[in-house]
Amino acid sequence: MKNRLFLFMALLALLAACGNPPQGSQTEIETPVSVQELKKGSISRLINTTGTATATYSVELNAEMSGFYNLQNNPSTGRPYKLGDAVKKGQLIIHLEDQEYENGIALESKKLSLEIAEQEQNKQEALYEKGGVTLSEMRNTEVRVTNARYDLENARLSLEKMSVRAPFDGVIVSLPHYTPQSRVTQGSELVGLMAYSRMYMEVNLPESAIEYVKPNQPVHITHYTLPDDTLRGQISELSPAISTETRTFQGKVLINNDGLKLRPGMFVKADIVVDRADSAIIIPKEVVFSRRNRKYVYIVERNTAILRDIQTGLEDEDFMEVTEGLNENDNLIIRGYETLRENSRVKVLN
Repeated sequence: MKNRLFLFMALLALLAACGNPPQGSQTEIETPVSVQELKKGSISRLINTTGTATATYSVELNAEMSGFYNLQNNPSTGRPYKLGDAVKKGQLIIHLEDQEYENGIALESKKLSLEIAEQEQNKQEALYEKGGVTLSEMRNTEVRVTNARYDLENARLSLEKMSVRAPFDGVIVSLPHYTPQSRVTQGSELVGLMAYSRMYMEVNLPESAIEYVKPNQPVHITHYTLPDDTLRGQISELSPAISTETRTFQGKVLINNDGLKLRPGMFVKADIVVDRADSAIIIPKEVVFSRRNRKYVYIVERNTAILRDIQTGLEDEDFMEVTEGLNENDNLIIRGYETLRENSRVKVLN
C-alpha cells in the first residue's frame, strides 16, 4: 500500500514538472549585428568606359637637310640630351653641319647686299626731295631693298634647316643613336617629342548613354599603376551619330595630367559623372533586400531589428542613394542582416 502511494506521488510530481518549464526557456536568442550610423554624403551616377591616353602634342622631327650630326647639351643638366629630358619651345636639340652648304647660302654676302641697298635707298630719297632723281628711280631702289630683305630672310631659313629645335614644350620620347660627326641623310629620323601635361582619350559610349552624357561633364581617370590617384578630366567632344555596327557613339575626353603621372599610351578607365546628389543618405548596396518591386533594409531600435521599406535614387558600383525610408542618424544594420526577420532581437557588436 505504501509503495503504491509513493509511486502515485512521484507521478504527480513528474507531471507538475512537465507542465512548468524553466522561466528563461521562452527568451528569444539575440542575433549579433554590426550597425552604421547614417550620415549625409555625396554620390554620383557614373558611366564607365575605357580608352588609351594620348599626348595632346606629338611630333617626329626628321632631318630637312644632310649634314654631320651634333647632339647638343641640355642646359638643365650640362650633358647631352637623352630620353625623358624636358625641353622648352625653341631649344636647340641637334645641329647638323655642312660647310659647303652654308657657304652656298652666303649669309654674310646677303647681309651686305641689304646694307648697300638701304644706303642707296637713303641716297635716292634725299636726291628726290631736291629734284635730283625721278620718282621712278627712287621707287626702283625700294624694290632692290625689298628683294635684298627677302634674300636675307630666305638664307636664314635655309640655315635654320640645319638646326633641330623643339616646336613646343615637351619631353623627348625617341632619340635614335648616331655617332657624333657622322653624316645623316635628308629625311632621317632625329628626335621624337610629346607634350602630355594635357592628354586626351577617344572613347566609344553605348547608345543607351546618349541622353545622359553631355559636353563639359567631369570625368574621373584611373589606372591600375596609380591605385591611390584619380586624375580629373572633362568631356570635350561628342558625336551625335550612332554606329550601326557597334551601337556606340564616339566622344573625346581631355585629361589634366599636370604631374605627368599618366604616360602616353596607357590604357585607362574613365568614369563619367552624369549626375550627382549632395547631402543624401548613402548606404551600401549589399545590405538592401529586393522582393519583386520592393526594397528594404533593417535598422536597430532598442535592440530590435526594424524593417524599413526604402526608395532609391542614384547608384554607383558599391553604394546607392536612399530618397525615402531612412533618416540621418538611423542605425543601419550592415553585418548579420542575412537571417533577420521583422522585430528580431539583436545584439549590437560595435
